[in-house]
Amino acid sequence: MKYTQLGRTGLKVSRLVLGTMNFGPQTNEADSHAIMDAALDAGLNFFDTANVYGWGENKGRTESIIGNWFAKGGDRRDKVVLATKVYGNMAPDGDAWPNHDKLSALNIRRAVDASLKRLQTDYIDLYQFHHVDRNTPFEEIWQAIDVLVQQGKILYVGSSNFPGYKIAQANEIAARRGGTIGLVSEQCLYNLAERRAEMEVIPAAQEYGLGVIPWSPLHGGLLGGVIKKEVQGGRRASGRAADTLANPTARAQIQAYEDLLEKHGVEPGETALAWLLTRPGVTGPIVGPRTAEQLESALRAVELELSDEVLAGLDEIFPGPGPSPEAFAW
Repeated sequence: MKYTQLGRTGLKVSRLVLGTMNFGPQTNEADSHAIMDAALDAGLNFFDTANVYGWGENKGRTESIIGNWFAKGGDRRDKVVLATKVYGNMAPDGDAWPNHDKLSALNIRRAVDASLKRLQTDYIDLYQFHHVDRNTPFEEIWQAIDVLVQQGKILYVGSSNFPGYKIAQANEIAARRGGTIGLVSEQCLYNLAERRAEMEVIPAAQEYGLGVIPWSPLHGGLLGGVIKKEVQGGRRASGRAADTLANPTARAQIQAYEDLLEKHGVEPGETALAWLLTRPGVTGPIVGPRTAEQLESALRAVELELSDEVLAGLDEIFPGPGPSPEAFAW
């Protein structure tokens, strides 16, 4: 496994991030524990979750599965850089209650303690704001975070799904207040098929020293060889991937992608991950395996070196917006 610093911090994290969103809804607890053991054995030390994972009536279930795994001992907790998130309402769907969501000081305090209990740990390495809260000023948010850092409950803070201007606003206010280093990471939607983050989010993250953690690196399975699997009678596309393939132009684009990689003898899913690892500012993409086999495939991406010809071909098929601000200003 290869490692890098998380943004401007001294924290060393693996170039792949283990996403746990499937733990509970799609992968049972025993298999989830086996995947986490395999990840740790492979040197993958960066685990990502969120308090709402488990969804619906089972919100918090994923954190509980991770907590039960930590409780097995064997230095599991000490070896893991643990990231979770706050924002969503933890009440059962349709039973929301005021002040039980978003980023008020009250909810942050409540949510941290609940996550710590489910995770069976006394600290969280990276506490992430899952979304922007337009109704809570950053002065209030940072005051709440300062208390939690002083209490030893969290070490670092990151954002998720933030636009570039909010990254700047958050860190400028943190700098004016003093006492906190501000955001150290941004978790955003970023992959070959979705490169809008290159316009503002990634430049802002680089300017302020945030590590970029892309989520949905295979774009809902679209970049994982979906057409080839379909032809071979395997798992058919669903959700976002199916909707995209229903568009003839988009389908032709994905077909060109798969044809390029077949020509060069590389696997689509591994290539999509390896491409992200070449991008400036990227700490590591989040992989969300449902099975041990999917984890093994993702791990191979860390060692995959893409040729200049493949990289040029990918840019031709999935052109990015270009450098900012030239892409939209000139």
